[in-house]
Amino acid sequence: MTAAETIKTPEALFDAGLIDASALDGLRAVAQRYAVAITPSIAALVDPADPADPIALQFVPTEAELLQFPEERDDPIGDKPHSPVHGIVHRYPDRVLLKAVHVCPVYCRFCFRRETVGPQGSGTMSPDELDAAFDYIRSRPEIWEVILTGGDPLVLSPRRLCGLMQRLRDIPHVKIVRFHTRVPVVDPARIDSALIDALKASGKTTYVALHANHARELTDVAREACARLVDAGIVMISQTVLLRGINDDPAVLVDLMRAFVETRIKPYYLHHPDLAPGTSHFRLSIEDGQRIVSALRGRISGLCQPTYVLDIPGGYGKAVIGENAAKKTPEGCYSVYDFNGNDHIYPPMDGNGN
Repeated sequence: MTAAETIKTPEALFDAGLIDASALDGLRAVAQRYAVAITPSIAALVDPADPADPIALQFVPTEAELLQFPEERDDPIGDKPHSPVHGIVHRYPDRVLLKAVHVCPVYCRFCFRRETVGPQGSGTMSPDELDAAFDYIRSRPEIWEVILTGGDPLVLSPRRLCGLMQRLRDIPHVKIVRFHTRVPVVDPARIDSALIDALKASGKTTYVALHANHARELTDVAREACARLVDAGIVMISQTVLLRGINDDPAVLVDLMRAFVETRIKPYYLHHPDLAPGTSHFRLSIEDGQRIVSALRGRISGLCQPTYVLDIPGGYGKAVIGENAAKKTPEGCYSVYDFNGNDHIYPPMDGNGN
């Protein structure tokens, strides 16, 4: 394996010094179910001597992923009930997700779409599937924003990205196009002039939402990649998942949120971890999350404050779960409200999000 290769197997993890030989057998079982990929940029950030390294914990698989709890589900945020055609999720009235590709440059061990991304996942949308998706968007004038996600849309070539943007350019009621990505952090060299030009289209405002969970991810080269996007007129916002052992500490989040703002990225969402299979070791309680978020108040500028949210299982959308937004029930669950004002129990008691 050369330094330029992405690590994709347990054997490659061992060769790179990221795991011990004793872990190989167990991780082969993990890799058979969940995709593995660590780019050279991320591998270089890992401290193999630190068993609690926050970068390794995000990307290096462990046997804990084979442990699944009853409340966990293959579709933890309920994409499928809101998917009228393949690749489209229409959960909120004015925006849709367009999942053009289900491949990522890296695979987060806590991914909420881990059952559908990767080589064994849903792949890239076919031309016919894309036609149907764009027909759906075109036929619904209430759709103001299209969010390209997946997978990571910035793994697509500039030519393909440009093709998607040209099709969106021709839909007058779509005004905002948002890309959800990790590429500026995990493969910053990919953010070149050709890719940046491909993200823009006449009459559309482009946003890029960067997913990062620890300040160490925002290296100098990652910040330079973000600067290229921002200098080109693309607005950047952030997404972070609150993860046990990685960033469940107010001081760690302070460093991360300040790093975003210094990089001209507006902190947007801080996600409570979803009920994806094999991710229980990353989850903390909502009370812990509320305590951490409350500790940010007064410690850092309002520019640095993310919104703490929970995706309600069953497809009911995001709920803001700040200090007083999620109430504990006598049964030990939580009462949370969706964007329509409906009350839901978390974790679900009947398997249907109620």
